[in-house]
Amino acid sequence: MPHLALEYSANLEGKADIAGLCRALHAAVMASGLFEPGAVRVRAFAARHYAIADLDPRNSFIDMSFRIGEGRAPVDVKAAGERIFTAATEHCSGLLSAPYFALSLEIRQINSELSWKKNAIHPRLRGK
Repeated sequence: MPHLALEYSANLEGKADIAGLCRALHAAVMASGLFEPGAVRVRAFAARHYAIADLDPRNSFIDMSFRIGEGRAPVDVKAAGERIFTAATEHCSGLLSAPYFALSLEIRQINSELSWKKNAIHPRLRGK
């Protein structure tokens, strides 16, 4: 953990560089200094069906959900969130300049007793 999942309206295909956004967000997560490289996941999913606000077909969105493990100071988590949201805002500045786009981020802390995982990437990256 951390996993940053983006859900975006499919009408952004061809209008937004989603792959570039994922890379920018990955860099922001890493720049926070809170997470090991082997744990970071950033992924995006297009919502093919949606109904946004007044149903204007130009309306679009990117909703980010950042899941992290427990144990970090709230001030550090907030700073990471601000860094991530700033990166997203900068990347989406063109979309935000028109009145048809919504951008959001929510951070969720996962209860470690209710989370199972195995990661073969950690040993490789930690061995460097």
